[in-house]
Amino acid sequence: MARRSVAGITAVVLALEAIGIVLLHIFLGMVVDDQQMSLAGLQPRAMTLGAVVAGSLLGCYLLLCAGALTRMAISDRAPGSLPRILLIGAAVLHGVLGALTVGLVGWAAFALMTLVLALIVGSLVSYGERLPPTRQVLRPTGR
Repeated sequence: MARRSVAGITAVVLALEAIGIVLLHIFLGMVVDDQQMSLAGLQPRAMTLGAVVAGSLLGCYLLLCAGALTRMAISDRAPGSLPRILLIGAAVLHGVLGALTVGLVGWAAFALMTLVLALIVGSLVSYGERLPPTRQVLRPTGR
């Protein structure tokens, strides 16, 4: 029961994070467009479009991971190899983002990224692969 709850909570957190990431990238794109910022000769419109596309792709990735976690919570079964790879990638992403946010945003953002990382890893560990029981070979105890 507890592992279903952890997977469900993690799915909700990742879905909310996906929405926040997309909205943040849209906002950043608007700021770049309004300020007419340019980097190495790139047009501001291209940078705006790049920020929105990157945020949308990251948001879709996080929603895909949330979907995999929702399926795990509903079926109460371990994920297949592809969803497991997606979730491991999301865990690595949150570890790297957590390390970067300490210097750029602060310790509160680091704590949030670490919490999400712990939820993802907790879900993966609690739904470990089910291995078939090993057969014990009976050997005579006499010499």
